Amino acid sequence: MRHPLGDAVTDTASVKTALRSTARSARRGMDDDERRSASRAAAARLLALPELRGAETVLLYAPLQEEADPATATLPLLRQRGIRTLLPRVRGDELELVAVTELTGLALGYRGIREPAGPPIDPEMVDLAVVPGVAFDVLGGRLGHGGGHYDRLLQLLSDECVRVGFCFSCQVVPFVPCEPHDEPVDLVVTERATYRTRAREPLADA
Repeated sequence: MRHPLGDAVTDTASVKTALRSTARSARRGMDDDERRSASRAAAARLLALPELRGAETVLLYAPLQEEADPATATLPLLRQRGIRTLLPRVRGDELELVAVTELTGLALGYRGIREPAGPPIDPEMVDLAVVPGVAFDVLGGRLGHGGGHYDRLLQLLSDECVRVGFCFSCQVVPFVPCEPHDEPVDLVVTERATYRTRAREPLADA
């Protein structure tokens, strides 16, 4: 049946579905040792970002088994720097952010994601947000799982908050098609490279 908004919508949805399948397959092809090694290398790049200087609050995420892990290696070191760290939890269609000091004691929540307990923190307090994705491109396009949780969260962050996509290099694709509700990232960090996307910089006057 034809989508009521036309072929462009259905074409974009089809491309996104194909990209998710390809990126997940590539990520699934890594073994556990490769994932751990690549996560540590990407975490080192994350910790070296100049955008972390002066940051007071950083959002991380607890990864699913096949996802790049930004938290295990970085959370203790961020604490040593005096930086408050947050993790998300799903509440209906939204993500709440909760302060954590360690990764133990998390409970399994939505889709088996480990989630923290505690009072929610205002998203506008976040200075740098590390977000997962199924695929990214070097222009800042992000492809999530399709639920829209992170797109809605990114809309709540301050304009000054730095958005960092975190993934394995095999998840970086030539192009992620974007719809009006899709929120871009400012950087993409992998085990092999850091890409500065300039996705939210205003266009120069002609």
